[in-house]
Amino acid sequence: MDRCEKVKKYTGGDFVFRGGFYDGIRVAVVEAGMGFSRARRATQALMDGHSPKWLLSCGFSGSLREDISVGSIVVGNSIVDQHGQCLQIDMQMPADPARKLFVGRLLTADEMIRSVDQKRQLGEQHSALAVDLESLAVAQVARERKTRFLAIRVISDDFSADLPPEVMSIVGATGSVRFGAALGSIWKRPAAVKDLWRLREQAQTASSHLASFLDGVILQLHASTLSEQRPS
Repeated sequence: MDRCEKVKKYTGGDFVFRGGFYDGIRVAVVEAGMGFSRARRATQALMDGHSPKWLLSCGFSGSLREDISVGSIVVGNSIVDQHGQCLQIDMQMPADPARKLFVGRLLTADEMIRSVDQKRQLGEQHSALAVDLESLAVAQVARERKTRFLAIRVISDDFSADLPPEVMSIVGATGSVRFGAALGSIWKRPAAVKDLWRLREQAQTASSHLASFLDGVILQLHASTLSEQRPS
């Protein structure tokens, strides 16, 4: 949104919406927060208010493979959950691992996956590249509304270390940091400062990579939509 013009912000229910024009292209964003239920409700609200031609699920994810590091982009060609649901995504995008671009299956988990051992096990079990908490919910709404869909995730934590245990308590359902809980965690375990600061730096790196990648994606999707509307 920093790269958009005429940005407006408003709230609806317990969600924050932003809209603006990116190189003349109308873009609307809803901050869903964490989890399947919030993602589904936020997506439905966005669809009701804006009726977009494309729906994108974007955000952080955890790597499920050792060769996929922080800052890597993962584009889903299918999404599964831990209960046997699977949704295929009709998309054509070549992977480019040398440039940290991966294309493959995403796993939508029931809860945050904190340990490297859990990630390795889930990656092997589901043949997935990355894990998040929301993508399947957004994809299901897109299918119900017959809207074209992409899941684009950036890796914010990889196999280099487990997530600090404090992350489970300091990150709220909306995705915001509970500062009181953070201070309490630091008081109980002073070493948490270093772990949480590392996580913050990884998140900043990841968000910058995601924004740069979305620059090109938005332009390409808009161009493809215009070409379809032109008479042959």
